[in-house]
Amino acid sequence: MRTVLLVNGRIYAPGSPTAMAVSGDTITWLGDADAGRARYPDAELVDVGGAFVAPAFVDAHVHATSSGLLLDGLDLTGCRSLVDCLFAVRVFVAGRAPAGVVWGHGWDETRWPEGRPPTRAELDDAASGAPVYLSRVDVHSALVTSSLALLVPRAWNTPGWSARGPVSQEAHHHIRGAARAALSPAQRRAAQRAFLHHAAARGVAAVHECAGPDISGRDDLTDLLATTNAPEIVGYWGERADPALAAELGVRGLAGDLFADGAIGSRTAALTEPYTDDPTNHGAAYLSAADIAEHVIACTGAGVQAGFHVIGDAAVAAVVEGFATAARAVGAPALVAAGHRVEHLEMVTAEQAARLGAWGVVGSVQPAFDAAWGGTDGMYAKRLGGRRGTALNPFAALIDNGVSLAFGSDSPVTPVDPWGAIRAAVHHRTGGFGISPHAAFTAHTTGGWRAAGNPEPGTLTVGAPATYAVWDTGEQVADMPGLPSVAPGAALPVCLRTVLRGRVIFDGGAVGS
Repeated sequence: MRTVLLVNGRIYAPGSPTAMAVSGDTITWLGDADAGRARYPDAELVDVGGAFVAPAFVDAHVHATSSGLLLDGLDLTGCRSLVDCLFAVRVFVAGRAPAGVVWGHGWDETRWPEGRPPTRAELDDAASGAPVYLSRVDVHSALVTSSLALLVPRAWNTPGWSARGPVSQEAHHHIRGAARAALSPAQRRAAQRAFLHHAAARGVAAVHECAGPDISGRDDLTDLLATTNAPEIVGYWGERADPALAAELGVRGLAGDLFADGAIGSRTAALTEPYTDDPTNHGAAYLSAADIAEHVIACTGAGVQAGFHVIGDAAVAAVVEGFATAARAVGAPALVAAGHRVEHLEMVTAEQAARLGAWGVVGSVQPAFDAAWGGTDGMYAKRLGGRRGTALNPFAALIDNGVSLAFGSDSPVTPVDPWGAIRAAVHHRTGGFGISPHAAFTAHTTGGWRAAGNPEPGTLTVGAPATYAVWDTGEQVADMPGLPSVAPGAALPVCLRTVLRGRVIFDGGAVGS
């Protein structure tokens, strides 16, 4: 069996070893370099040059195809005005072949001086008649051209339809489906490969794909799960259905983006009080507490993980009520054993967190949301007002009340950037909501494996799978013993190599050279 001996490293493990031996797919020894050379004289020696070696990250919520399409597609995340957005569309359409739907992503009108997205007429003019689909940054609404809308008459007059502005809710699902259908299998697979390479290059060894009938489709999921030589892919399918469907699709659970509601930015998250900037709107509730209970009970009985996308406080209340009903039906121990999960969980109280924690529910959360939209002047405050808008994503309260956290990006909503996510979780924009660097690192490593029911420990210990990443951390000083600094303004680590169970899935060419 091939043995690799890493030396001259700063290894994030008990005792601060400087060398690590990997035999096959398993860590077999940790210590200092001289002892390692004596113990493994025939090993392949890899000098990491003082680099930081740590467990590889898990991204617990991604959408691979749409993320891959963004990497070399129409990226609107950098637009700083309505004018910028329309100019980007005009330039992109002018430089592409005329066939197919233009797929873009990332506009956010709350950052623009105009304070509004383009109208359909403005987008039609910029697109010169081309069919264009542009998802908002939260992917819960989209701008579409008239030429694309005309291809999807079943979207007209459904909830969320607009003849002049963004579409949301059911209308958006129909339009997005038409845009997805215009992608060829080759385009889809190329996008998936591009995204998986991108994730591996950021030290990610596993991703949780949150697929579903309104998001990506079965063909998309099948292609993705067949991908090899990439981060491990844990599949989820967001549909209320016979739990046997999980085995049929090869997914871990009927969970992930099974929508209880929408998103705050698109004003579709379900609220108990109306939006501050839209006083007639309480958002959109897609599942009742009874629906949630029925799904949890069925999945628990079948040994399948259940879960929901839940953001607004009305949706959180429905999910908690649904789990309470399920606990009365099957017993709390059965829920704990099943390890169900909820995604996002932004507007949650300490009392609700304690109830979810008691039922063993995992919180799959995205710290970058707070970095992007939190604080007294962010999108949350604009949509919800200061009182509610600064009370989202209470990571410390979730942990304190027994909810295990798994960190993810929800890419393409926010980028795959694990160290940035750790920084956002530690330096939360609301005082008292942040957590320690160690807790944040654990949530992005061990927490991700546990959220998928995987026994992999997410640590570098003898006998553990050799799943790790090698990082250039520059000259920075640690926040805590063993961890690089994530202080605001500090340069974040750069990935040099990512290894999944002994197999290199990303190599930047700087290790051992």
